[in-house]
Parts: sequence; structure tokens; C-alpha cells
Amino acid sequence: MGFTVNDVVPLTQARANLSDLADQAKSGAEKIITKNGESYVALIDANRLDYYHKLERERIHLLLIDDIKNGLDDIQHGRIEDAQATLKQLKKASKKS
Repeated sequence: MGFTVNDVVPLTQARANLSDLADQAKSGAEKIITKNGESYVALIDANRLDYYHKLERERIHLLLIDDIKNGLDDIQHGRIEDAQATLKQLKKASKKS
């Protein structure tokens, strides 16, 4: 979703018009509030924020599932090493450095 010039609001203006901006956000607009000319915070509907959080959790779950698939594939193809032996090798290597 793109932003228009009307979606970018200086902090001083946001303070003066918070109620109106909140109503606009509730209606679906997303506002970028700036401070000293740079992006500072966003004002969005709470339901949309909840939706974004759910999407992020789903993305994390998909990444974990992908990691599990890769791990199972490694096991199936014998690409495994003993964890304790590997840690010992890493410790030895770090002591030599």
C-alpha cells in the first residue's frame, strides 16, 4: 500500500489533530508521523495492527517449518554430526586462535 502526501503528518500537527487522525486511521488510513522531518511513528487501526502481528507469527511459523524440513532432510541424507563432538572441536579451534 502506498502513502500519499496526506498520510505524512508532522508531530506538531498530529498533536493538534489526534482525534481526527485517529478517526481516519480507524477508517483504514495509515498515517506516518514525522519528527524533525523524518519518519517517527505510524498511526494505524488497532485491528490492522493485530492482523500484522498475526501475519508475522505465521511467517515465523513457516520459517520454523522450513528449518525442520531442512533438518529432517539432513538426517535422511546422513548430513549429521554429534553435537558434543562438534562443540569440542569448536572450543579447540577457538583456543588455537
